[in-house]
Amino acid sequence: MPQWAAFVGLTGFLLTVLLGLSKLSHRSLSGDSAGVTARTDGFDRVHRAGPADDTYPRFETRRATGERRHVEDRLSTDDLSTGALLANVALTQGLFGVLLLGGAFLFEIPRSAFGVTAAALSTGLPGVGIGLAAGVGFWVGNEFATAVADGFGIGVDDALRELLAPDSRAGWVVLLGVVLPIIALVEELLFRAAAIGVPVAGLDAPAWAMVVLASIAFALGHGAQGWVGVVVTGALGVALGALFVLTNSLLAVVVAHYLVNTLELCVHEGLGVERLGQLLMKHRVDG
Repeated sequence: MPQWAAFVGLTGFLLTVLLGLSKLSHRSLSGDSAGVTARTDGFDRVHRAGPADDTYPRFETRRATGERRHVEDRLSTDDLSTGALLANVALTQGLFGVLLLGGAFLFEIPRSAFGVTAAALSTGLPGVGIGLAAGVGFWVGNEFATAVADGFGIGVDDALRELLAPDSRAGWVVLLGVVLPIIALVEELLFRAAAIGVPVAGLDAPAWAMVVLASIAFALGHGAQGWVGVVVTGALGVALGALFVLTNSLLAVVVAHYLVNTLELCVHEGLGVERLGQLLMKHRVDG
């Protein structure tokens, strides 16, 4: 017999631990000291540059610039290589995934509560198609949201995204084929399937209220991106939560989440394309 309350308690515990680790990590990396700017302009190399201008091309506040530089200084030098960072992310996320799946097995939670059924929309090509379409739409929405932030002179902290970008083709294969799939799967298992699907299925919790709560937790877990990044991530969490509720498909939200992360890294780090807001501001300055 499913032990719904026990599993919900486990989910709450894992969320608390994850948010605590995120807060500690962000606090240990935050500061106002100057650092090194890491930038990738292709799939096969990383350029190291000196201190960037406080407002151009990122249009950040001075505080955000200081925090970004300190993160880069702490992580982009000898302290932690990109490969070690990717391994750390994959192992940490994987551990949470194993604990969550172990709890689901121990407490006999049915797969349907996680959005895994025999329906084509759940585990078939229709679910993949919806996830792909939603992922592109969500990424475009993220780009417009950050463009609005740039327009108001509020920069989104991209330091960790830059540090995740590998400096070799093999690194990109590992990132796109291993690390990002693990991140998408585990975060959707935790923030959508476990935090929304299980309480709704087993405890008759209101679905949209759980979407809001799960999205708040999802946003707080991405504090390293700065407060603008937290807001944008929270909006993405609401969109993913709505997609999960409307489709009851874990596959769809995993595909969408993976595509958002992949486009973010490949477009801006792999191809070196600046954000929309940065391009508009540069055009305005040049004009």
